[in-house]
Amino acid sequence: MQHLDPPSAHAFLQANPAALLVDCRTEIEFMYVGHPVGAEHVAWQEVPDWEVDPEFADKVRRLARGDVTRPILLICRSGHRSVLAGEALEAAGFSSVINVLEGFEGPLDGCDHRGTLAGWRFHGLPWQQS
Repeated sequence: MQHLDPPSAHAFLQANPAALLVDCRTEIEFMYVGHPVGAEHVAWQEVPDWEVDPEFADKVRRLARGDVTRPILLICRSGHRSVLAGEALEAAGFSSVINVLEGFEGPLDGCDHRGTLAGWRFHGLPWQQS
């Protein structure tokens, strides 16, 4: 699995229009916290039980129209869930999986807030809220 920081991931997406950006956070995070413009939503886990979706790889495969060589970039809140989701995609045969380091919101700062140190939004990359 390759790892790119948010600005590099954005540049990769711009240079590779066939690449697919998958936001693997929960639906609530995707809708209310915001998400990168153009991101597709496929939750790795969902509330309230936080169990991994056993159909995650199949859902991504459908988005990729069955092309497991298509570059898939994964983003979550801080870069942890996306690594686990990426490992599952690789185990399912995807050959070009890229984790977006820092995620959408980045790590917690000294006041337990996200978005102040790193992440997609922190870097001023295009995002939207539903």
